[in-house]
Amino acid sequence: MDARLLLVHSPLVGRATWDLVADDLAGRGCRVGVPDLTGTVAAGPPYFSRQAEVIADSASGEPAILIGHSGAGPLLAAAGAIISQACGYIFADAGLPAPGQSWMDTVPPSLADQLRQMADAQGWLPPWPRWWGEEVLAELIPDADLRRRFAAGCPRLPLAMFEEVHPSSPDWPDAPAAYLQLSEAYADQADQARRFGWPVTQLVSHHLAPLTEPGLVARSLRELLSQLQRKP
Repeated sequence: MDARLLLVHSPLVGRATWDLVADDLAGRGCRVGVPDLTGTVAAGPPYFSRQAEVIADSASGEPAILIGHSGAGPLLAAAGAIISQACGYIFADAGLPAPGQSWMDTVPPSLADQLRQMADAQGWLPPWPRWWGEEVLAELIPDADLRRRFAAGCPRLPLAMFEEVHPSSPDWPDAPAAYLQLSEAYADQADQARRFGWPVTQLVSHHLAPLTEPGLVARSLRELLSQLQRKP
């Protein structure tokens, strides 16, 4: 495969999300990069343009296929526009690009209100794992060491990032795209991908499957990549 695979983690968590999948893909001859977005959340606005630039920089000027998990999905269009050599996109249990909308605009009002109530007086939210509690996280990531490594890499989050509007992407999609559904929570996004005519793979798993079932996720990504390469 000529194109570099960029495995992009959600800005809400850390790059550990993709580390095991990256190891699997690299072990099978893929050229893989995992851009680290954790430093962007503390740097202040504009958040999304800075994150898109970090993603694009990790392509090192080469053709790339962008693979985004969860909250990384809406960033892929802007990053691909900067790269100018984006060869494809895969959304793994991820939101789709929402130009002109903020994260708050795309979620139920009750969730947006819950987030605002969680913020401290300075406008900071606790790290994402603490939104759900130790019991819920342990169900998703049973291995205690893996769970600790994942949680340790998750930053505090500025409420302002969730209220920032995503930039416009008038020429997107500029390359073939596909969808990997890991959990029922992203069924609507997978259905939308089907309506677009994209290849869609649905796994019986959960949102953090890249951490707990990296081999399964890597194999599914390879299959989707092969379908993208066959598209005109």
